[in-house]
Amino acid sequence: MTPAFILAILSAAAALGLFRAIRRKGRNKTGSGQAAGIFWTTCALVFVIAMVLQPKTVFEGATTGLKAWWNIVFPSLLPFFIGSELLMSFGLVRFMGVLLEPVMRPLFNVPGCGSFVLCIGYTSGYPIGAMVTARLRSQGLCTRIEAERLISFTSNSGPLFMIVAVSVGMFGRPELAVIIAGSHYLANLTLGLLLRFYGRNDLERSCTGENPGRNLLAHALEELTEAWRKENRPPGKIIGDATRNSINSLLNIGGFIILFAVIIRLLNEAGVIGRLADLFGLILLPLGFSPEVMPALASGFFEITIGCKMASESEAPLIQQVAAVGIILAWSGLSVHAQVAGLISETDIRMFPFVCARIAHASLAALYTVVLFGPAVPLASSLAVPAMATLERMQKTPPFLASLQFSGILMLLTLLILIILSLIFITVKKIKIYIY
Repeated sequence: MTPAFILAILSAAAALGLFRAIRRKGRNKTGSGQAAGIFWTTCALVFVIAMVLQPKTVFEGATTGLKAWWNIVFPSLLPFFIGSELLMSFGLVRFMGVLLEPVMRPLFNVPGCGSFVLCIGYTSGYPIGAMVTARLRSQGLCTRIEAERLISFTSNSGPLFMIVAVSVGMFGRPELAVIIAGSHYLANLTLGLLLRFYGRNDLERSCTGENPGRNLLAHALEELTEAWRKENRPPGKIIGDATRNSINSLLNIGGFIILFAVIIRLLNEAGVIGRLADLFGLILLPLGFSPEVMPALASGFFEITIGCKMASESEAPLIQQVAAVGIILAWSGLSVHAQVAGLISETDIRMFPFVCARIAHASLAALYTVVLFGPAVPLASSLAVPAMATLERMQKTPPFLASLQFSGILMLLTLLILIILSLIFITVKKIKIYIY
């Protein structure tokens, strides 16, 4: 009797026990809560038994997850976590909230402070956008609906991962970076524009930075000085709190990464990944996808790195390989979903809109990949030769140093673009008032 067969029997027994428990409860109002408790307790029990049966698999998975967290995730995200905590503590988010309200409100129906989440979420990678959004919500700078909009369209893969690790490292074709990153960001921006209608009948609305009778920059500076006045902690205490909170968040993220690395190894040993690939085939094969990319999508359902690697090595046509990578990056994997759930657990932000947004993001990313693939590849190929040297240098640089440099430059450029857009919006609004 193989360990996989034993796991299947345990899973079936757990499902049967859960069904009988729910059936006994009938219409009892507390039945659903107790059934959920039974379900998660059974899952934990099965997981522990699987660890006992497959100790080598568990150790290998935990080692892989720990190396990924310690060598890449921790040094790459820690400076951004600390920096975002400091910027929020010193009032820069309130300053940006007033200054960029004319852009964020009409485009995405979120307060101006959401521009900070947009900048850091689009340039640093998940799950930092969720962490900053949770902080904004806990400080009352956005409503629950606005927070759900923010985490839904600011959850992105890291730009350096898409450009260097996937395009150059896995595919060996730097020209694909334009398609992979472009479809990923374009799909999420489209999602942000559509989500402005989500919950539009909600009566709760955050305080806006709009004040037609006052100079916008002067108003933003007043908000900044007001934030300084209300901050009673000395600088050393602020820095210490920012460092402690950031490390605690990253420890939480590291735990999720290691846990899901172990779960993926166990599921692969039990043959669950193959069954999930068959399930995806029922949905995607009629749409023209090749069967060769189904195992990659099944693995990417849990963790993106393994899924993207398998997609790049599959025997499917290149356009389908890239489309599969787009789906995996947009879905972001259950590991990232669990990290987001942990970061927003102390707020009233709901996970269901986030999960639905990831499905929509995956669909849009695949669509944009197919649309952009034909015209974008020749154009990107002509630009890839001079860019290849830069990408090769970035590959030789330690991952966390390259990520810090690249993401920092992108963040400043994104902020500059938002400020220019804000000035354009204000100018157009004043012209309309003057004319009419």
